[in-house]
Amino acid sequence: MTILCVQFQLPPTYEAALPRLIGLLEEFTPVIEALPPDRALVDLHGAERYFGRDALELASMIRVRSLARYGIDCAIGAGPGPLFARMALNGSRPGLIRVVPEEPGALTEFLAGQPVAALPGVGAATARTLCEYGLDTLGKVAAAPLSTLQRLTSARTGRELREKAQGIDRGRVVPNSVSRSLVAERSFERDELDPDEHRRALLSATEELGIRLRALEKVCRTLALTVRYADRSSTTRSRKLKEPTAHSPALTGAAYRMYEALGLQRARVRGIALRAEGLSPAGQATHQLTFDPVDEKARRIEEVADRARARFGPHVIRPGTLAS
Repeated sequence: MTILCVQFQLPPTYEAALPRLIGLLEEFTPVIEALPPDRALVDLHGAERYFGRDALELASMIRVRSLARYGIDCAIGAGPGPLFARMALNGSRPGLIRVVPEEPGALTEFLAGQPVAALPGVGAATARTLCEYGLDTLGKVAAAPLSTLQRLTSARTGRELREKAQGIDRGRVVPNSVSRSLVAERSFERDELDPDEHRRALLSATEELGIRLRALEKVCRTLALTVRYADRSSTTRSRKLKEPTAHSPALTGAAYRMYEALGLQRARVRGIALRAEGLSPAGQATHQLTFDPVDEKARRIEEVADRARARFGPHVIRPGTLAS
């Protein structure tokens, strides 16, 4: 087992702690792929030989250090590849390291009984289509003719499904940096039912993200919304923006649309987190010019407001809705 998928049990609206936890993982290997808001893939090739310990022993050390330094427990899945490490994590829980067997026969046996929806990358629509034709387990998918799978899905998807169901994992851990995203989190003093308060939190978070992005001279391509509920469950949605931007009204509009698409009905919301992803230099971004004087005026006002905040403090100018 050389690949780990680690999920840190972060408290609600505490996603900003992830960079420090990624730093802890870097003590073991530089080959880490951050998966915000709370996960990471870890490739321990080389680390096992360097430390003289196997992957399971290193996983135990990661958990102990996370608890000792930050008081944060984690669930860990281990497997011969990224795909199977993720599958192992799905059946794990805090304090438990779950392993997908590496031996071909044992791996095939493990996969055969798994529901098709357990395979990472298989969405609800694909799983529903396969189940309608009796392909409800990975064992049945592995035994199905390739032409059948491709006819039900597509040429590429069918081929990838069959390979993964047969235990072929072509994925790899791609090192990245969690700093390629920025997070703004808002928690409520009590479980909040009022949609207007949810929108106030979204507005506050997008204003913060916009200010931070412009200060760093960055723009983001994608906005991700995480809503955490009173029962400790959560919902995450992401949306690719029409163009990379750091313009606060554009971020706010996208956040509102994602929130409305959730269709929450008197949901008891404990916290909201917004994450700006796909950061790139603002100087390399393009902006579609318009004949809308309101948009141009808003951008000029935003520039003046940023200069005022830089001189007098971040809270000197804010939207009227957030003034109370």
